[in-house]
Amino acid sequence: MRDDHAASVLTDEELEAIRDSVRALCQDFPGEYWRKLDEKREYPTSFVTAMTEAGFLAALIPEEYGGSGLGLKAACAILEEIHLNGCNAGACHAQMYTMGTILKHGSPEQKSDWLPKVASGEIRLQAFGVTEPTSGTDTLSLQTTAVKKGDHYAVNGQKIWTSRAEHSDFMVLLARTTPKEDVQKKGDGLSVLMVDMRDAIKDGMTIRPIRTMMNHATTEVFFDDVNVPAGNLIGEEGKGFRYILDGMNAERTLISAECLGDAQWFIKKATDYACERKVFGNPIGVNQGVQFPIARAYASYRAAALMVKEAATKFDAGEKCAEEANISKMLASEASWEAAEMCVQTFGGFGFAEEYDIERKFRETRLYQVAPVSTNLILAYLGQNVLGLPRSY
Repeated sequence: MRDDHAASVLTDEELEAIRDSVRALCQDFPGEYWRKLDEKREYPTSFVTAMTEAGFLAALIPEEYGGSGLGLKAACAILEEIHLNGCNAGACHAQMYTMGTILKHGSPEQKSDWLPKVASGEIRLQAFGVTEPTSGTDTLSLQTTAVKKGDHYAVNGQKIWTSRAEHSDFMVLLARTTPKEDVQKKGDGLSVLMVDMRDAIKDGMTIRPIRTMMNHATTEVFFDDVNVPAGNLIGEEGKGFRYILDGMNAERTLISAECLGDAQWFIKKATDYACERKVFGNPIGVNQGVQFPIARAYASYRAAALMVKEAATKFDAGEKCAEEANISKMLASEASWEAAEMCVQTFGGFGFAEEYDIERKFRETRLYQVAPVSTNLILAYLGQNVLGLPRSY
């Protein structure tokens, strides 16, 4: 991930070697492993540990801080391959992009202190505290406050849909440090704090799990006069909203790569079944009603993959890529959902049976048309910021 550090440019052969390594790791975590976790809504600790020890979660951290110093294209390859092999990176993907706030805006001391520990796995940086129940995607209206009192900030408020909070040592938190009515520009007044959750849980922070249709370890988090050291302020006070926006292009492109992996998993599953399953003496794949939806899902995947590649390439080159990142997120999430629908239809009743893993992956991939940014907000961005249409909000 770029700040003043240039990411390594890899050849196609080197990227394929990374994919091979990820594929080999995923073989140790077959469908049965994920089904058991899904049933009990448990966190995939052993998978996350394996990913950490293999260095994959430190791909975007510069080498001087113990990471691999790779670019977004390589990180996308890692996440895509995880999903292509039937696994789920949702338990750990945030570590790839949340640390970018520290890398780009943290002080030299903060980088030297935290990034090597994140890279080695000594600390987990999985929680990202932005969304709130009352503001939703209207981030500038968030109500969690951080009031400076001497050498610390007193944090009060609530966050929701904070995934992995129970399994993270630190949280990147966005809170209001200046009242909304007192700021000169509407984007000012929000600040980013690095919250040590191990201390906060003993000092007024409460975490409540939210059970959802997929095993995503999401929660709501309450802050009641939680003390955060002033030295944990990242960057300049009041400029946090811009810092968070900086990381969204990487986040959306990485999530897009996961969707590409899901799409390919569904397409292969359906293709194999359509060739093997015989009804009325013939493979069901000879029927255009079965064959054409598979082919259309494949075409949608390939089109989305081109945009994801362009977004990652521009990001690694240090070019503006908000348009490409947003389009990637929309097209890839729609391609994975189209493939999921097609796969269920191809399998018929068997698609609903847990042992085939289709219903699990079906539930998991549906998330990405809603989070981390909804399709409607992407369309609003394209209409207003790219095409120059009148603003709706």
